[in-house]
Amino acid sequence: MNIIIFGAAGEIGSRTTSEALSRGHTVSAVSRRAHDRRQPGVQPIRFDVDSQEDARRIIRGHDLVITALRPRDGEESKLPSLTARIVEAAIAEDVRFLVVGGAAALRMPDQPDHTVLTAPGFLPDEHLAIATACQIQHDWCLPRLGDLGSYLCPPAMLTPGERTGAYRTGSGTLLTDSEGRSRISMEDFAVALLDEAERPEHTGERFTVAY
Repeated sequence: MNIIIFGAAGEIGSRTTSEALSRGHTVSAVSRRAHDRRQPGVQPIRFDVDSQEDARRIIRGHDLVITALRPRDGEESKLPSLTARIVEAAIAEDVRFLVVGGAAALRMPDQPDHTVLTAPGFLPDEHLAIATACQIQHDWCLPRLGDLGSYLCPPAMLTPGERTGAYRTGSGTLLTDSEGRSRISMEDFAVALLDEAERPEHTGERFTVAY
């Protein structure tokens, strides 16, 4: 596939780029700054989603859009509108899309009346801004997924680590292991993204992954 990744310079975007290349796909790697390094199979594209440039123009001709955007610190509230620009452009071009979301909207396994965002004391204060933005992003995206989009929620902990290729999938509830931990490496999160890209099982839906 010819895949375009928004936020390709970020922690998730860069790992998703590497995973896609390892599977033989070509990647258009979109970021705000120009890339100095050239990789076989990667076409760097300088594009600021917050600008007035036409997102449809650079999406056109691709087989899949992956948006892994994360705004700068202090600009978290921009996330829903930035995501909307990409999703609307993908829909207009009739291109499949995968949205990297947040865990905010997932129900707590031991408090089904609460989500990750609303559960008292679950989120540290410094994570509230991005979690709130992810909730708004989620609520906007879900009714627009249709037959083109999927929305992937991470577990509570998404950290750099190893690629094992192993993970479990869920839908609306935060996944935890036998010790109550909710986690996955960024590398295996990228594996889950590319698995969905190659073998769609959650079109029109949100889903989540964890160990």
